Amino acid sequence: MKAMQLMAPRTALKLADLPVPRPGTGQLLIKVSACGVCRTDLHVVDGDLAEAKLPIVPGHEIVGEAVERGAGVERFAIGERVGVPWLGHTCGVCRYCVAGHENLCDNARFTGYHLDGGYAEYTLADQRYCFALPEEYDDVAAAPLLCAGLIGYRSLVMAGDGQRLGIYGFGAAAHIVAQVARHQGRELYAFTRPGDAGAQAFARELGAAWVGDSTSTPPEPLDAAIIFAPVGPLVVAALRATAKGGTVVCAGIHMSDIPAFPYDILWGERVIRSVANLTRRDGEEFLKLAPKVPVRTSTETFALAQANEALTRLREGRITGAAVLVA
Repeated sequence: MKAMQLMAPRTALKLADLPVPRPGTGQLLIKVSACGVCRTDLHVVDGDLAEAKLPIVPGHEIVGEAVERGAGVERFAIGERVGVPWLGHTCGVCRYCVAGHENLCDNARFTGYHLDGGYAEYTLADQRYCFALPEEYDDVAAAPLLCAGLIGYRSLVMAGDGQRLGIYGFGAAAHIVAQVARHQGRELYAFTRPGDAGAQAFARELGAAWVGDSTSTPPEPLDAAIIFAPVGPLVVAALRATAKGGTVVCAGIHMSDIPAFPYDILWGERVIRSVANLTRRDGEEFLKLAPKVPVRTSTETFALAQANEALTRLREGRITGAAVLVA
């Protein structure tokens, strides 16, 4: 099979010919039809996340068809469509797993980071961590739901029920969570890179009540803010924009250092919290909700061999919505 492999951090992916893997106990062999290109993939490639298995096939927003089942597989039939997310394995016995916080498992394994992912013609996945996908979405449209959608949804839940919601960084996750927030009747305040007229127009199309760059002060204090851009100083900006009792959610797996800030912008029972990974419950809840909103994903497709181009454009902020690799 063809696959795009990362051989070492901060190098381009290499197009490789690899054997088609064989499924072990509990595993599915999946013929990949689409795989989203996520900012976490970029962090793996750029070496921001230092524990990747190398060489690794990135990609964790995988949509494909089950073509072979290992021993003990019961959930998916041959020919059935399958979604594969970031969370690929947990131990099931640690205090986090037992308490329903499997996203925090110290022995978790992640797709496209510890386990070969979807930048390939075939991939393996543990049946227990795969999702059935809503039939309302074709393969390309479904791919961004599997991380941008899931992490956006978990972040929105962590942000609480506040009416005025700020979103910093208007990319793949933001364009999905914005639709859910508007469905819930919230006012949306979108913060983009300075001068990014395209992202600002996109936010307005999705119903933002106000749009500005990341250095701007919104016209009303925010009840909550979600930061998708991996830029530490935005935490300070969001705190300044947030009302007393509000929550600032850091939604990325990696962020640059947060600079020192005065205590008075945290005081007033403001909260800073991070979102880590996802649980299978998040996936089940969000994939039921998405068609009801209905969430519409904006995508730009690339051939598998164009994965480096897709990553470069994502790094430079030149993707509107989500990039998706297609077979």
